[in-house]
Amino acid sequence: MAWKTLDQMELAGKRVLTRVDINVPVADGVVTDATRIDRIVPTVRDILAAGGKPILLAHFGRPKGERVPEMSLQQLVPALETAFGTTVMFAADCVGPAADAAINAMGDGQVLLLENTRYHAGETKNDADLTAQMAALGDVFCNDAFSAAHRAHSSTCGLAHALPSCAGRLMQAELSALEGALGTPVRPVTAVVGGAKVSTKLELLGNLVGKVDNLVIGGGMANTFLAAQGIDVGKSLAEHDMTDTASEIMTKAKAAGCNIVLPSDVVVAREFAANAANETVAANACPADAMILDAGPETVAAVAKVFDASKTLIWNGPMGAFEIEPFNAATDAAALQAAALTKSGSLVSVAGGGDTVAALNASGAADDFTYISTAGGAFLEWMEGKELPGVAALNQ
Repeated sequence: MAWKTLDQMELAGKRVLTRVDINVPVADGVVTDATRIDRIVPTVRDILAAGGKPILLAHFGRPKGERVPEMSLQQLVPALETAFGTTVMFAADCVGPAADAAINAMGDGQVLLLENTRYHAGETKNDADLTAQMAALGDVFCNDAFSAAHRAHSSTCGLAHALPSCAGRLMQAELSALEGALGTPVRPVTAVVGGAKVSTKLELLGNLVGKVDNLVIGGGMANTFLAAQGIDVGKSLAEHDMTDTASEIMTKAKAAGCNIVLPSDVVVAREFAANAANETVAANACPADAMILDAGPETVAAVAKVFDASKTLIWNGPMGAFEIEPFNAATDAAALQAAALTKSGSLVSVAGGGDTVAALNASGAADDFTYISTAGGAFLEWMEGKELPGVAALNQ
């Protein structure tokens, strides 16, 4: 690891500009899911414990350089105070006199939240002048926003070049988990990739077949791969214009010694609705008027066998239409199997992506996974093998 952690920084009496991701859902001014806020608590507490002054930088929504009142971070102050168990001050700007005055007024044990960085158009352009104005407010830069690390913005990338920098606890945990899963993993390594479309995960699949031992493909993506083998998938969601690409991925996997696992049996229905009449058939026997909505029990058993023989698991995307019962069965069963193996100490399991987190939470398996990333795009780009600007900047 070329990046530093909080433990390697002298923080006593220092102003610590801390980039966090608190872009949380809000309804009527009240935070409805504080998961992202809870995830930054260890970083804030450790900075305070070391005698530093945590000054939080964050974005909220996409105001595109305008002051949009409903995108003000001030509405998050109560939720932050609850999470931190201390007073959280607020400054009406992230640079300039307002920010400077608020920092000078900070007392011991207090946290300061600066206004939405994206109120400034220069933020998303990694503007040098804006970065310099931000840097003038701090002595140390701590990046704890892995979920924004795929963006080369002033508050994620620019500051890392302008100040002594380190990773916060959440960033440290994310990078350690992902490095362990894809960088230097214990083999055999299995990846589960699901979701609706092959086209959105082409780079991911292309990268994984050269790095993992087994690739389990689920969801609507699996239908495209079945179609590429000449199998009639009826009215199922499938990208028939991507079948040649799917064939190329299978050829690449074979050359790399990567075993691709596709459904051998499927659950089909005539309508996409909760508790719709359904049946389980062989993957090559989908009725012309039906659609594949989940993998069948035979497939789940095969996936479980692959998990049993694996040491590392990376998961991105559900195996079926998990949002509606009973088409969550394959995702739930596979997730619970992975969770049980992780709990027994025989598997390291790392998962990420919006649908993935929702699916694992719904299955009851999430708590026993080794690590679940709250980052969406950054997690995906890391799995695709791309360099993330916010991480690369910390490595300077």
